Amino acid sequence: MKKLRGVKYLPENATYDEINSPVGRLTIITSIKGLHAVLWENDCANPKVEKIISDLKKHGNESTIVRTKMQLTEYFQGKRKIFDLPLVLDGTDFQIKVWKQLINIPYSMTISYAEQAEKIGDKNKARAVGIANGLNPISIIIPCHRVIGSNGHLTGFGGGLEKKSFLLSLEKNQVRGYRVHHPTYNR
Repeated sequence: MKKLRGVKYLPENATYDEINSPVGRLTIITSIKGLHAVLWENDCANPKVEKIISDLKKHGNESTIVRTKMQLTEYFQGKRKIFDLPLVLDGTDFQIKVWKQLINIPYSMTISYAEQAEKIGDKNKARAVGIANGLNPISIIIPCHRVIGSNGHLTGFGGGLEKKSFLLSLEKNQVRGYRVHHPTYNR
């Protein structure tokens, strides 16, 4: 088992592939359980993460990788507002609670860290929510980019604030016709 930020362990059979996107190269990590991570280029520049990925088998034809690449492509084309992928949420109980709540933020909408903390039951945990959001390993698909500061400003984002701004602008330009769908979780 291998360790990765926001993921307790990756199974030995984990595989990866990459996709070029409008926000740079994204690295997708999956296993037979489902999707473990969508990482930013700056994540992969970390020597520890780079080492973990180099030990994985690159497998562009693995079914969850194929589905993830297709759905991300559709998202960036403005054709997909809801992802339908088997997510492997492998953080602490608190992190998983925070990440599941992120999925409930509607496409093109934003909430503050304080509002997110209140939605999970403790309005005083905004800072802890921010830390858990920062450890979200499944970027874009678990939309931590939809959480902003209480003052309405963009704050903290693993991919960088310019990418957060891009994702929010993309969604605001495609606001028509979404439906709520709750993905499956594998733990």
